[in-house]
This record gives sequence, C-alpha cells and structure tokens, in this order.
Amino acid sequence: MYYINRTYRRTGTLLEGRYKASLIDSEAYLLTCIRYIELNPVRACMVDHPGEYGRSSYGANGQGKSDSLITPHPLYLALDKSAENRFRAYRELFRYHMNHEDLHAIRDALNHELVLGRTYFKDRIEALTCRQTRAGIPGIPRAEEKAEIYSIPDLKL
Repeated sequence: MYYINRTYRRTGTLLEGRYKASLIDSEAYLLTCIRYIELNPVRACMVDHPGEYGRSSYGANGQGKSDSLITPHPLYLALDKSAENRFRAYRELFRYHMNHEDLHAIRDALNHELVLGRTYFKDRIEALTCRQTRAGIPGIPRAEEKAEIYSIPDLKL
C-alpha cells in the first residue's frame, strides 16, 4: 500500500470508502445504467467520447472490438440479431448526453443504496424483502408510520 500511495500520490487505504450498490430493474434501466457508466470519463473531461476511454466496454459493445472480459447481457443482445446493427444501436445510445433526471435517479439510488426502477418493481422488491426501496421523507417518523415500517406485508405477487 505504501508503494501505491507514494507512486500515485494518494493517501489512505487502498479500498478507502464504503462500497455501494443498487438493485436495478434491468428491463427498464440496464441500458441507462450502462450509459451512465460509459459516460463517466466524458463527464470527468478525461475523453470527448466513451469510445476513446480504454478501460470501457464501449469498444466491445459499440465497435466490435474483441474483449475476453466482456460477456454480453441478454438485453444488449436483444438490441438486434445482427452484430453490426447491434453495434450501431449501441452507439446510437451515446449520441446525446444523459438528462439530469436520469443522472439524479441513478446517483440517488446508488448513494442511498435504493432500488432503481419502475414503481411496480420497487413495490415487488419491498414486498419480498421488507426493506425500503425509495428515499424516505426526512425527519422522525410519526407513530403510525413506524408501525407501517415494521409490519410485514402480505406477499401477493
């Protein structure tokens, strides 16, 4: 760790900071999340286009570059049966920057470890796990809200 900190002029432990993850409704949000990840180097002004960033899946998914680390997701494969048309469809996803609502929803879900997806999906996950899937209202819950939080709902899926 000393070598890495000295070499890269950083401080602290190598895995400093808490790991965060968010469950996503893949059918509705997977491609949005992929766009978010692939556009991070662009938002950080490291590159002008996601295809220019070497540690990205964009080369494999959008340009057809061979990469043994990439396993195509079924939703990516569903973009088109033809590989060439799939590459084109994937590149089309990056034609425009993400809107602020999508950025905020992804960041909020990730930072608070909430579920990212449609209302139906969130309701289903809440019923299955008895855990909160949405951001709550700030402040101390009233007595009747506490009773709702700690009661176990009927699982009717």
